[in-house]
Amino acid sequence: MAHILVIDDDDALREVVTMALEEKGHRVTAAENGKIGVTRFMAEPADVVLTDVMMPEQEGVETIMQLRRTHPKLRIIAMSGGGPRSAVYLQICARLGARTLAKPFTIADLDQTIAEVMTPGP
Repeated sequence: MAHILVIDDDDALREVVTMALEEKGHRVTAAENGKIGVTRFMAEPADVVLTDVMMPEQEGVETIMQLRRTHPKLRIIAMSGGGPRSAVYLQICARLGARTLAKPFTIADLDQTIAEVMTPGP
């Protein structure tokens, strides 16, 4: 299974996603904002990064841009559901090469998205 870095400022969501991924056999590292997430990634790179878009300290777009500079082929999933601007943020993340996942989502949606990003391309 994969090593997944989960970055989200919502403690409850981060914990639920972490537990669900661990139950599926993934190894999970968690971070409460993008700044901490990038630091944890640099210390121990993950196979997939699942990041919220709107967070304090450092939001998802900046986090994705930082990670892309050093790891251009990194599998990234951006998630958001925080208001009317979230669709615009998800579009920006998609342009940066991230898959997107709108909140609220089910664990089945998350599993499917992870499986899709883990599938090698042509």
